[in-house]
Order: sequence, then structure tokens, then C-alpha cells
Amino acid sequence: MLNTIAQKQELENKRSTKETLLTPRFYTTNFDEMAKMDISINQQEFEAILEEFRVDYNKNHFIRDEEFNKSWNNLDEKTRALFIEFLERSCTAEFSGFLLYKELSRRIKDQSPVLAECFALMSRDEARHAGFLNKAMADFNLSLDLGFLTKSRKYTFFSPKFIFYATYLSEKIGYWRYITIYRHLEKHQEFRIYPIFKFFENWCQDENRHGDFFAALLRSQPQFLNNWQSRLWCRFFLLSVFATMYLNDFQRLDFYSSIGLDARQFDIQVIRKTNESAGRVFPVALNVDNPQFFQLLDKCSCQNRMLIELNNSSNSFISNSLMKVSAYTKLIWNLMRLFFMRPINTTDTWNTIR
Repeated sequence: MLNTIAQKQELENKRSTKETLLTPRFYTTNFDEMAKMDISINQQEFEAILEEFRVDYNKNHFIRDEEFNKSWNNLDEKTRALFIEFLERSCTAEFSGFLLYKELSRRIKDQSPVLAECFALMSRDEARHAGFLNKAMADFNLSLDLGFLTKSRKYTFFSPKFIFYATYLSEKIGYWRYITIYRHLEKHQEFRIYPIFKFFENWCQDENRHGDFFAALLRSQPQFLNNWQSRLWCRFFLLSVFATMYLNDFQRLDFYSSIGLDARQFDIQVIRKTNESAGRVFPVALNVDNPQFFQLLDKCSCQNRMLIELNNSSNSFISNSLMKVSAYTKLIWNLMRLFFMRPINTTDTWNTIR
């Protein structure tokens, strides 16, 4: 009987992991273009960043202490499921970064050794994060098969400049998410449902350093920042990253509630901080102080939730299709209104201290 229960649990765990693994995107790029990239105008900054990476400030940070040894069966079923999803999504995202950075390091090492070593050391950090998260999942009798994930995932191609825009924002928004959660739980320790949150302060500094590396890459390629096309792309990626986070978190209100956070206020703070950080690198920032900005994101979130509900509804095909067309139309229209909202020019403040 015990063996049967254990086998059933193992099958459920594998199914749950597989479903989660189908969700995230992994990325690849033009490695030849990366290898031939001239970074000479920013060489000193890259060498300084490389020296900082070599120090490896978090070498001894990700060590589990005795607090991890306790049983987590006291978590109610809903909180447990929400937290496991958080671990799965976080682990997969970190592992995606590891794969991209590792492959970049391998493919450009002969032609661009400084960049290659930077990517290798960033992949070290991402692997460390993913491994730590996977060990946390083991506390809940789950784990991600990272080998399977490497071989089975479909890879989305982005040109180098798009990798730079997207990954810079991903690292910086990751920093602001982690440090905001850490500071909140330092003040309200009754909501620290699991000890991994204690590690977020040092952890997020890895994200910050990685973001600074991609900022240096962008500054080494002025053509990615100083023309009208680049201004449009910066606006596009800012909105894409912010809207993706906002819509995802709107679906996970209960998770944030379980750690004592209001998801909407959390996202507003993270978006404001990330937008401010991006304004030091990008030629434009989004006007998040416009009263309509977050109102439109709220509308997008509602339409996205409606689409999710329609996918699970038992309505007739025709009825469902008509409602989906309406929801998609409203969602796209509100995203377009956000994109065409007048941005803030930031180039005049690039050399100021803020």
C-alpha cells in the first residue's frame, strides 16, 4: 500500500514538473555577430566588471542552514501549491539564463575573450541560483529534470541587440523584485513562509551585477541607443517586460498575499524602480506617472484573466470564440495605448547622479 502511494506521488510529481517545463522560453542568438562585436570604446568598464565577477562575492552564500531541515507539512495545501509554482518558475528562469550565458561563453571565447569570461562567470551565478532553487523544491518532494529541460526545450531566436535589451531589463527587474521582497520580509518576518527568502539580499546583487554588464554592452554599441529605431525598441521591451510581469502577477494574487504583499502595489513599486534604472541606459523611459499607465495595465490584466477563464469554460465554441475575439481586441488596444503613450526622454540625465 505504501509503495502504491509513493508511486502515485512520484507520477504526480513528474506530471506537475513536465507541465511547468512546457511554459518558459529559452533563447538563442547570432553567435558570430556577438563574437565580432567591437567593445573597445567601453573596454575599461568591461575589465572592471570582469574583475568584480572574478571576486565571486556569493561563493559561500548559497549554503543551506539548519532551518531548511524542518518539515514543511505545516503549510496549507493552497499556500504550498502557490509556493511550489514560484520555485518552479524561478528555477526554470535561472536555468534558462545559465544555458544562454554558457553557450555564449563557449561560442565567442576565441574572438572575444573578455566577454566570454564575463558570460562564463554569469553562467556560474545562474547555475548556482537554479541549483539552490531545485534543492528547495526537493523539500516538497519535487525536482526539475534540468538535463531533460536542456534537450527538450524549443529555443527562441533573438538578435544580439534584442538579447541585450531584454536581458538587461530581466536582470534589473529581478533585482528590484528580490530586494523588495527581502526588505518587506525583514520587517514582517511572520510572513517568511520558507527560509529561501533570507538569501534574497545577496542573491539580488548577482542580478544587479549582471544587469550592469548588459548596460555596458549596450553602451559599447551606440547604434543600439542613439537612433529613432532604438528608441522604439526600448519602449517596446520596457512595455513587454512590465506588462508580462503585471499580467503574470495578477494571476497569482494569492501567492503575494501569503507573504503579506499586495501584488498590485508590489508590481507598481518594482516597475517604477526598474523604469528609473533603465532610464540611466535607455534613451527613453515609460511615463509611469501618467495616471492612465497603471489603469491601462489593470484593464489588460482583466482581459487576460477573462481569456484564461474562457479557455476553461464549458460555453459553446461559437460563444467562446466571440468572447475571445472581444477580449483579445480590448487587450491589444490597451497595450497599443500604452505603447504610444508619450515617453520620457532620458538622454539629458545620463551623466547625472541620481
